Amino acid sequence: MATVTFRDETATGRATAEWQVAGQPARMTVRELIRLRVREEVTRHNARPGDRFHGLVRPDDAETELDGHRLREPRRIDWERQAEIAEHAFLANGFFVLLGDRQAADLDEVVDLDTAPGAVFVKLVALAGG
Repeated sequence: MATVTFRDETATGRATAEWQVAGQPARMTVRELIRLRVREEVTRHNARPGDRFHGLVRPDDAETELDGHRLREPRRIDWERQAEIAEHAFLANGFFVLLGDRQAADLDEVVDLDTAPGAVFVKLVALAGG
């Protein structure tokens, strides 16, 4: 079993968050890695639902703010819906995933967590006016 380290970075390489999830298979696809990450962050939110969600992608009916997403009212979030949104965002280049020294190119690409135990997520932000 492997421990996965998830790390969020800005486009300039500044780390904004990092956490680990233990007890994972040594090999999984990029899709499974994204779904694991989303399930973990939604589980943390749902343990104490609030009006802000700090996660990879914006939940339905939420507004994006500088440090997360503001929900219209405190509520639980459906992790499977969030995972679906995240998969679409990956395919639309809303964020990219770095595995060791390379960028993941496909959701079905297999990741060997023994050789690349960390996944860096870089969210891409649209520029104002452009």
